[in-house]
This record gives sequence, C-alpha cells and structure tokens, in this order.
Amino acid sequence: MRRKTSLVLLALAVFFAALSPLLRWYAFPRLAKIPANQYQDMVLEAKGATLIDYNDGMKAKKVPKVTIVQTLKGNVEASEEIEKTAGKDVVVWDGLSYVVGPDGKMVSKIPERYIFDAHTQDPVHATGESVDGDPVKRVGIEFKWPFLTEKRDYQYFDAQARTSAPIHYKGTQNFRGVDVYYFEQTIPWTKVPFPKTMPVQGITPASLAKTGTTRWYTTVRKFWVEPLTGAPVYGEELHKEELRGGTLLGGRDKVTVFAGDVKMREDYIRHTVDLVKSNRTLVLLMTSYLPWGFLSLGLLLLALSLWLEARSRRPAATKAEEPEPVTA
Repeated sequence: MRRKTSLVLLALAVFFAALSPLLRWYAFPRLAKIPANQYQDMVLEAKGATLIDYNDGMKAKKVPKVTIVQTLKGNVEASEEIEKTAGKDVVVWDGLSYVVGPDGKMVSKIPERYIFDAHTQDPVHATGESVDGDPVKRVGIEFKWPFLTEKRDYQYFDAQARTSAPIHYKGTQNFRGVDVYYFEQTIPWTKVPFPKTMPVQGITPASLAKTGTTRWYTTVRKFWVEPLTGAPVYGEELHKEELRGGTLLGGRDKVTVFAGDVKMREDYIRHTVDLVKSNRTLVLLMTSYLPWGFLSLGLLLLALSLWLEARSRRPAATKAEEPEPVTA
C-alpha cells in the first residue's frame, strides 16, 4: 500500500514540477494580453498655461487651464482582419487627442491608429497605421510598456514628430504605494505638421503653408510605469509649441501656440493606480506565485514519495523465537 501511494505522489510531483515552467514560459505569453475590445480614456490638465488667441491678433495669453482628453478604443473588426495575415494576436487602438481651451472650444484634435502585438506591445505594420490621417511606420512602443518592463531605455514613438526616440530609464520610485520605473524622454525643438483640423474655420494646413509660417514643438515626457503590467500609473509633459516665420505672424519671428505642464487629473490618477494594482496581482500569479508554488509543491511531494518508498523497503521485524524447553 505504501509503495502504491509513493508512486502516486511521485507522479504528482513530476506533474507540478513540469507545470511550473510551463505556466511561466508557455502559458503566460499566451494568456497575458491586451483585450482587443478595450476602451479607456484619460483627462489631463495644464493649469496656468499659455495659449494663442487666434481672434485677438494671434497673441499668446495666459489662461487658467487647458484640458486634453485622450481616448483609446479597441477596434475588434480591424484587429481580426489584420490577424489573418499577421499570425499573432493583434490589437488595434483608434485614438483621439482632443484639446479644449478655457472657454470650452476645441483647440486641436489629432486622431491616430495604433496597431500592436497583444502581448509584447511591439508595433505591427499594417494598412491604416496612421497619425492625423498620415501613414506612419512606428518603431518602439507608444502608450504602454511591455509586460515585465525592464530597467533599460526603450524606443518611444512621438505622434507629433512622427518619429521614435529613446525614452530613458531614470530609476525606481514608489508612487502611491506602487513600485514603479521612472522614464523620461526629451524631444528637442522639431518642425512638425499642422493638425488637419484647425480651430479657426477656413484655415487649413495648405493655406498656412502658403504663408511660409511653420509649426515647431518640444516636450519633456515623463512616465511612471508599473513594471509587471507595463502600465503607466502617472504621466506628465512639459509641452511647448510655436509658430515661426512667414507672413501670418505680421513681422514677428515666433509666437507661442501652447506652453504648459500637462498632468493627469487627480480622479484619473486614483482610478489608474487602483486598476494597475488589481492587474498586477494577476501577473504575479502567472509569473511568480503559481510557478514557485507548484515547484515547491512538487519538491514536497517528491520528498514525501521517497520517504514512503524508503519505509516500504524496510525489512519487517521478525518475532523472536521462544527457546525450546530443556529436557533431562
């Protein structure tokens, strides 16, 4: 009976020991994915910002607040179409960055389509990949870091400049009870396209090009990223835009279009931190808790199996023979 039990325990030990690496290296890459139908929005604010007034001689003025609403909507139909030829799970995000002035009127809106691998977050190049209607070919990440983010620099795509540049790992910090990696990217002054949709009716990028006036942009981009999920729990940008040269400025060399410290709104920070904490537990289950737990259980069952096997092989104690009586 002991021998049969030891064999069962040995089989269970082998099963759990084999399950441990399978869960970490086989199941995790196939289960940890961004849902194709995910929808998320984010509200950022730049308080005390500088904003151009197109109706008052195109002068830069201080305003109480500029609001930026960013939305990312999963396009399931488009992702399924791309998956037919990509040979992998693909996510298509249709994004929109909508900027509103203190009067509630639109300052700018820039749509984009971001196509990426559901697990690695690597870009997937397919028809429709674009920013503000312009085809692009992304290099590196955008919006989200990969699962199990490393302490290293990454290439991060800048939608304004339509190019990628390094975003540098600057150290590990604690943000509201969550250990995060801090990343920072500086985009130097760069000539960028005008948005297709302008806040003044009748003005288009084509009409602006005729004046010789150009648009320039610089930013310092900061992210605090939870490394297990790869999700930013907080973001901030020191953002500046200018119009330079041409007849549109009436003899001025340059005019500030927008300048401000863009930060996530407090209610969205709290929501994001809570969401990341819950998702972090799920990633830990697949990468740490369950693999190490199964391995420990396998070793325990192996030890118990060997102990029972050793006991079953121990010779049974023989009953001492009674001495025969001595006869005369």
